[in-house]
Amino acid sequence: MWVWFVEFGYAVALAAMLYSVIAAFAMRKAIAVRGRPTAPMPPVTVLKPLCGVEPDTYECLRSFCVQDFDGYQVVFGVSDPHDPVISLVQRLQREYPHLDLSLIVDRRLHGSNRKVSNLINMMAAARHDYLVLSDSDVRVEPDYLGRIVAPLADENVGIVTCCYRGVARAGVWSILGSMFINQWFMPSVRVAAMLGFRSFAFGASIAIRREVLDRVGGFPAIAGQLADDYRLGELTRRMGLITVLSDVEVETMVGEQSALELVAHELRWRRTIRILSPSGYGFSFITFGLPVTAVQIAVTGGAVAAVIIFAITALANASLHLRTDRSRSHHAKLLLVPFRDLLHFALWGWSFATRRVQWRSVLYRVTEDGSVQPVVRT
Repeated sequence: MWVWFVEFGYAVALAAMLYSVIAAFAMRKAIAVRGRPTAPMPPVTVLKPLCGVEPDTYECLRSFCVQDFDGYQVVFGVSDPHDPVISLVQRLQREYPHLDLSLIVDRRLHGSNRKVSNLINMMAAARHDYLVLSDSDVRVEPDYLGRIVAPLADENVGIVTCCYRGVARAGVWSILGSMFINQWFMPSVRVAAMLGFRSFAFGASIAIRREVLDRVGGFPAIAGQLADDYRLGELTRRMGLITVLSDVEVETMVGEQSALELVAHELRWRRTIRILSPSGYGFSFITFGLPVTAVQIAVTGGAVAAVIIFAITALANASLHLRTDRSRSHHAKLLLVPFRDLLHFALWGWSFATRRVQWRSVLYRVTEDGSVQPVVRT
């Protein structure tokens, strides 16, 4: 029995090592579609649902006002007429009077997902048939818009999405949050893409034609979904349309200021993924390379083979970190890699405990189909 247990442990450790090596390779390999307009593109409406202000909100929003693209509109939407982000939008309207910048303030709710409710309210102001959806904490380069919408010229394309890079605002918790994106989530996406899978869509950036959105039922079809971005992609794929992973990479700001914020955010992500893909998520423990291979060292009493597997995994993880961390202190942050992997493993286990998630200040329960219902606190 013990021999079987050790052999099984080696199989799991080898799988973890292999994944770490593949992930490091995938982050170096060009696997996305290069979006370059080859002809004049139709006008585009960018939809930016907003809620609240963070230190870099203005710069994020401004990056959508300096696009090298002719004929585009930006629609900003808020639900609270007293939201301080309104003053930032009005500032942009004054600074860029030549741009078509609209502000929609509408309290109406159309489901449990407040962001999608915002999008539904904003659609009345959308003038164009090419639509780009992007979260409020996303910063883009001036060539972003032309590149993200270019693949939509192919009628077989349902949506276009892209990878994103987490940028830590300040503090160790935001650094750990950015490492979650850069060294676990995005590598897993690139590995999936390298293997030919396209079952993803990211709220950081989605481009879609209006007629495709209408055919899947519009935003009301995802108004009760927690993973609204994923469901939108899934609905287009059910129609036989293609999901394109663009070579554009955008930045998303990561600002967790405490351990509680970080844990709440990551548990929401993990429980969402678990519900959307239970079998895949169940086996995702092999992506936590260092804890998995370290356990095998302990089980075998420091066997040479187990140590070699751990060493290769550690080198692959270090390579991945250095590849994805563009800050000046990336070498010092290597010390956080083992702790980050251990935290991955702990939260993965915790994610099975309940279906409850916290989104901003609201507690929700996620159902089998991915929809969410607010939990009444007693």
